[in-house]
Amino acid sequence: MFLRLLIATVLGALVGYERQRAGKPAGVRTHGMVCLGAALFAGVSLHGFGNVGDPVRVAAQVVTGIGFLGAGAILQQRGYVQGLTTAASLWVTAAIGLAVGVGMVFMSLATAILVFLLLRFGPRPKPKAADDEAE
Repeated sequence: MFLRLLIATVLGALVGYERQRAGKPAGVRTHGMVCLGAALFAGVSLHGFGNVGDPVRVAAQVVTGIGFLGAGAILQQRGYVQGLTTAASLWVTAAIGLAVGVGMVFMSLATAILVFLLLRFGPRPKPKAADDEAE
């Protein structure tokens, strides 16, 4: 289980590195902790209570909880929305952590690589010009 937690932390930090490099407030530490926490929740739900309970419920609650964290990353000012990509990266980082926690390490690694590549090389929205705001 410790190896899973370590893998989750590294994969989350990989996603967070790209966010931090882009100058976003949620970086290596935040993404690493989200992924680590999700993996721990998954591990505890699978192994911490014996055969009592439903591990799927814990996964569902992680998804709900991470939504609140992601909502805090989204800002709206004067018709312009910021933080959607960071919120989405936190959401997918939690999914990566859950997957590692239940033993789906290869799928988690592949997802983390895909997220990193998407964040690094995916098209970025162009800022609105001052002329657009006047309309």
